[in-house]
Amino acid sequence: MPDVRDLSPVRRDHIEALTGEFGIMQHARGAVPDPAHGYSTDDVARALIVDLLQARVVGWDAVAPSARRLLEFLTEALDAGRGRFRNLRRADGSWVEEVGSEDSHGRAMWALGETIRRAPDPAVRQQAATKFDRALPATLELTAIHARASSMLGCDAALRGGETGSGLPAAYQGLTAGLRRTFKAGDEDPEWPWPEDTLTYENGLPAQALIVAGSHLGDAEAVQTGLRVLDWLRAVQSLPDGRISPVGCTGWWPRGGERARFDQQPIEATSLLPAAAAAYRTTGRERYRGTAERAYGWFLGDNDTGMHVADPDRGGCHHGLTPDGVNPNQGAESTLMWLTAVERMRTLRTPRQGTGAARDAPAFPPPREVTARRCDGGDRVTDRCAGT
Repeated sequence: MPDVRDLSPVRRDHIEALTGEFGIMQHARGAVPDPAHGYSTDDVARALIVDLLQARVVGWDAVAPSARRLLEFLTEALDAGRGRFRNLRRADGSWVEEVGSEDSHGRAMWALGETIRRAPDPAVRQQAATKFDRALPATLELTAIHARASSMLGCDAALRGGETGSGLPAAYQGLTAGLRRTFKAGDEDPEWPWPEDTLTYENGLPAQALIVAGSHLGDAEAVQTGLRVLDWLRAVQSLPDGRISPVGCTGWWPRGGERARFDQQPIEATSLLPAAAAAYRTTGRERYRGTAERAYGWFLGDNDTGMHVADPDRGGCHHGLTPDGVNPNQGAESTLMWLTAVERMRTLRTPRQGTGAARDAPAFPPPREVTARRCDGGDRVTDRCAGT
């Protein structure tokens, strides 16, 4: 196990500074919000999930005004005729496009599902359920893997929250089977078990969705696929001493090409944390809990440069890690990724959600050996991994 970093208390200073009339603003110059770039459904959905997670610590009353504002944003973002969410919104409240990205649709579904599951206010849950049901059919037409994965997690949360829409179980099963088939093609090349030709960002999300859905639905093949992909991501995004080293956004990692070392983004570190936590709860294997701890530690200096990416005192986070240090800007995405990482780690370290839950989880056989050459402190070291 890696060194366990201190768990940050809930801090909402920066998220409140970024909040405007309609929700959380996308960008900042340094720590100062930049209204010129307006809002996005992507970030509003992330912020709503953060509110719901933090409410478990600070209470619903402390986050309710924010959560209601963000839910209203998602309500207005949904085009009832198309059943799709718009994404980009100007500072004056007008919308930039008629139909947003597939990823923004998936993230909105995830946030609505989590609201159904976690909000203690019946009126809030009902509002979320109404929009969730309206947007569910369009979810089945998504093709982007991240959008499908987010939608799966939204379906899982909605079901756990008691949502009884007649099409929900079938949609959840269909999304899970489809994503499993998409990743099944990775069996043909174990050194690249990714269904796309470039590895970019938030790569732990599909692995998390497959593990969570497979565990919920009793789909052992989905669990195995998720574990296999997660093991590969752990192997190729770790330094020899085990520190997380996310793929950089300056060039990403094209299949057969060189893996970019910088700039590393918080969204990738955070995506690995809940994926590893889900794997730990499902299998009880300590290596996954170690991965979650290392992903959390990345924000606090356990990274390629040894610099803090997060600002725990204000609840903010720098935009990324560069060869020369941290990007000074602290926009919505990076900040929300840090706050999400804190709450996911808080949950994992809670005994009933950690070791005990892992003992009670379904037992699945170990995934097949990952043949990608490792750089995570195992017995093989890759020449592809940053820091080697």
